[in-house]
Amino acid sequence: MVFWEGYMSDELMGTFAPIVVYWLYAGMYQLLPPLDQYRLHTRKEEDQKNLVPLSAVIKGVLIQQLAQATVAQLLFLVTSKRSSAEIIVQPPIVVLLIQIFMAMLVMDTWQYFVHRYMHQNKFLYRHIHSQHHRLVVPYAIGALYNHPLEGLLLDTFGGAISFLISGMTARTAAFFFCFAVIKTVDDHCGLWLPGNIFHLIFQNNTAYHDIHHQLQGLKYNYSQPFFSIWDKILGTHMPFSLISRREGGLEAKPLKD
Repeated sequence: MVFWEGYMSDELMGTFAPIVVYWLYAGMYQLLPPLDQYRLHTRKEEDQKNLVPLSAVIKGVLIQQLAQATVAQLLFLVTSKRSSAEIIVQPPIVVLLIQIFMAMLVMDTWQYFVHRYMHQNKFLYRHIHSQHHRLVVPYAIGALYNHPLEGLLLDTFGGAISFLISGMTARTAAFFFCFAVIKTVDDHCGLWLPGNIFHLIFQNNTAYHDIHHQLQGLKYNYSQPFFSIWDKILGTHMPFSLISRREGGLEAKPLKD
């Protein structure tokens, strides 16, 4: 049993919980004190290098989330087989974990190849993917700031395919999509905080993705949001080292393999 049972369907929770979690988690980062000693870029760099204001970023994210919610509702409508009085039996915990891991691999595979192609195709990069790279210095609220078409192809369709191939229930999907959103926001937060569990577990983390937003890393570190498997297999992996800046704080320094 979950806390929303009896109040909201799993399908409705799977649609809207990731959106709520996005704004809560990204908003938490936005409300933190400056924490200059843990920033991968200075606040001055953020102001000077980013090519889009916060208001436009928020608008872009909301547009993507509207499309995301629409597709999710259609997906759940098509795949849900229960009547209003029927209760879906949830799988054993082992099966649930396998489904989540499979969904992570499928999402990573989809996003790697679509993301990489958007860099390699000059038309797609210039007219679509470059919108995301207007945030040269990433920050949490901008994690899902994309061209609407990219948001649909990369994130929304990637999530739908992960859901369908893994065979997870709508309830499992609600947890998985919330987890994926939190990981994506964290990868764009621009902070290397001590004890961050994502930095301890995943090689694909805040600094890893920050390299991709730097000029010398544009053709590397396409993998997102979980693992760096495809980058390593296909030769687009660029490791990094964290060094201390003279003025304080940290910098993710790209290293050639």
